[in-house]
Amino acid sequence: MKVIAQQDRPLSGLLVVDFSQFLSGPLCSLKLADLGARVIKVERPGTGDLCRNIYLSDTNIDGDNSLFHAINRNKESFCADLNNPADRRKLRALVSKADVMIQNFRPGVIERQGFAYEDVIQYNPTIIYGSISGYGETGPWKDLPGQDLLAQARSGLLWLTGSKDQPPVPMGLAVADMMAGNALTQGLLAALVGRGIHGAGCRVDTSLLEAMIDFQFEVLTTHLNDGGRLPERSSFNGAHAYLGAPYGVYETRDGYLALAMTPSLEKLAGLMRISGLEEYYAVSTDLLTYRDEIKNIIAAHVIMRSTEQWLAVLQPADIWCSEVLDWPTLLQSEAFAELDVVQTIIRNSTVKLQAIRGPIRINGGTLKSDRAAPALGEHTQNITQELSLDQNATGDNDRR
Repeated sequence: MKVIAQQDRPLSGLLVVDFSQFLSGPLCSLKLADLGARVIKVERPGTGDLCRNIYLSDTNIDGDNSLFHAINRNKESFCADLNNPADRRKLRALVSKADVMIQNFRPGVIERQGFAYEDVIQYNPTIIYGSISGYGETGPWKDLPGQDLLAQARSGLLWLTGSKDQPPVPMGLAVADMMAGNALTQGLLAALVGRGIHGAGCRVDTSLLEAMIDFQFEVLTTHLNDGGRLPERSSFNGAHAYLGAPYGVYETRDGYLALAMTPSLEKLAGLMRISGLEEYYAVSTDLLTYRDEIKNIIAAHVIMRSTEQWLAVLQPADIWCSEVLDWPTLLQSEAFAELDVVQTIIRNSTVKLQAIRGPIRINGGTLKSDRAAPALGEHTQNITQELSLDQNATGDNDRR
């Protein structure tokens, strides 16, 4: 599959200055970089983005962890101390040239350093200014730590996952950070289109909590219009609190089978030769009312045959089902290879690592890039000289 050159991507020529750290903000700027933008990552001298030292495993790649490499590839690193007046002047000169600025500090922090939206538009009135907070810029939770698990916990999401008798179950990913980063990307792209139409910049805000609420918009809409009734998780093979049988994952003789939608329970039972379900055929609401009873009957039958045998019966009949793959099996599949999602990125000319490209293709081409995450401050001198930041530094309106 061909790769679209960086200069031929839709955001080529766009300058993004990214003050954010950890995952949510840097994920947003990564999406913009993959689409062609030049992203300059602002980091504190000495330590840099704290995410450089948050380890998902004991894998260290050229001094940084794999998480930092995953979300900060294809960027440049510029070191500046926000407590240093000279550095703040350089940063103002840099931001004055930017199309987009991103920050994810707690409310009040960036404002004290003189880089609030109201400050920035004084010298860059058409900038698109993006912010991610934990719980919004106002309200009783605004000063609480904006961390992924905590946002999941406060959003109600943990009560949707797992089966009825399990305690609240968090997702196995930093889903609040990821959803917030993607939401900000969407907002920034819309704002850039809007600026192209009417010439005005704007501020784009989201939060981890808003992203988690949006993630649940489908089921929350049901709750809001269903007399406030709470969903009840299935006590067996829980997969979706609002969906009836057979929706769930079933153990087979040699693995697992995921069953989603089916034209009718009667058709499924006939194909699988299951007896004992006849009393639930007539009324569609029985699939939810008697969800656990139906699932238990199906499960007792599914375990008698292999996953491959069940797929051979169900897929030709248009029953929506799938084998359950682990990562090694997925990575070895023909379907995975066809998507061409793995890319090799290079640091210091010699250090190579594998990464996953963004999910978008343009004109049939992927948005791969072999540029690794930058070393701390790797581009500070070059950026300072190229953009004449010393000469173009503006006054220091200290608001701390």
